[in-house]
Amino acid sequence: MALLEIKSTREIAKMREAGRIVATVLKEIMALAEPGMTTGDLDTHAERRCADFGVIPAFKGYHGFPACICTSINHEVVHGIPSAKRRLKPGDVLKVDFGAIYDGWHGDSCVTIGLEPLAEEARTLIRVAEEALLKGIREVRQGVHLQQISGAIQDYVEGYGFSVVRQYVGHGVGRNLHEEPQVPNFRTREIPDPKLKSGMTLAIEPMVNLGHHATRTLADRWTVVTLDNSLSAQFEHTVLVTRDGYEILTDRSKV
Repeated sequence: MALLEIKSTREIAKMREAGRIVATVLKEIMALAEPGMTTGDLDTHAERRCADFGVIPAFKGYHGFPACICTSINHEVVHGIPSAKRRLKPGDVLKVDFGAIYDGWHGDSCVTIGLEPLAEEARTLIRVAEEALLKGIREVRQGVHLQQISGAIQDYVEGYGFSVVRQYVGHGVGRNLHEEPQVPNFRTREIPDPKLKSGMTLAIEPMVNLGHHATRTLADRWTVVTLDNSLSAQFEHTVLVTRDGYEILTDRSKV
C-alpha cells in the first residue's frame, strides 16, 4: 500500500487557507450563476479571483486541462470544460469543481447548482448528493476504516433509488491534487481500506446519478457523462481527519 501522508500543523494551516479561498470562490460562483451566463464567464471569474488571492488554479494545465474550473451540466458527471459558447439555461443542474494551490498546498471542492425552475427529481437529486457527502463526512475520525465513509454514502444514495458512480472516486489531497488513499463512494474489495489517522486530508466527493452508475467519456477526452443520459449531481469537500472527528477545510458557511 502506498504511504499515506500525515500533515504537520504548519502544513494543515496552509491547507486551511487554500480551502478558505476555494470555499470563497465557489460561494461567489453559486451567487453568480444564472441563466444566460456562459460557463466561460464563471471560469473567467475564478481565474480573476485566483489572481486576487495570489493562488494557483489547481486544475488549469493539470494533465492538460484547459480551464480553472470544471463545469458539468445535467447528464455530464465530471470534468466538463467551460466555454464562452456554453450558455446556462433554466432547469440546468450545474456542477462546478474548483481547486487552488496556496503556498504549495491544495484545496479542492465541488458544488451542484440548480438553476430555477428545477424539475422536482433534479431538486431531490441535488439534495441527496449534498446530504450523502455530509453522511460520509460524519463518519470521519481517527481509527475508523476509510470505507465506513464509503458505506454511509452508498447506503444513503441507494436508499433513494439513485446510484453512485464507480469509475471515479475521491482521493487524498495535500501537496498534490491527487494522493493516496482513494476514497470510493461505495464498498469494494478492489480498493484498500486503511484506518484513518489524525492529520490525513481527504477529498470526499460523491457523484450521484439519477439512473445507472455507468459513465463514458466524450470525444473531448475530458467530459464524463452518464451512459444512460440521466442527471448527475456532485458535492465535494476537503476534510482533515482529527483525533475526535473531522474539520471541513472548504466549509462555505465559514467564509
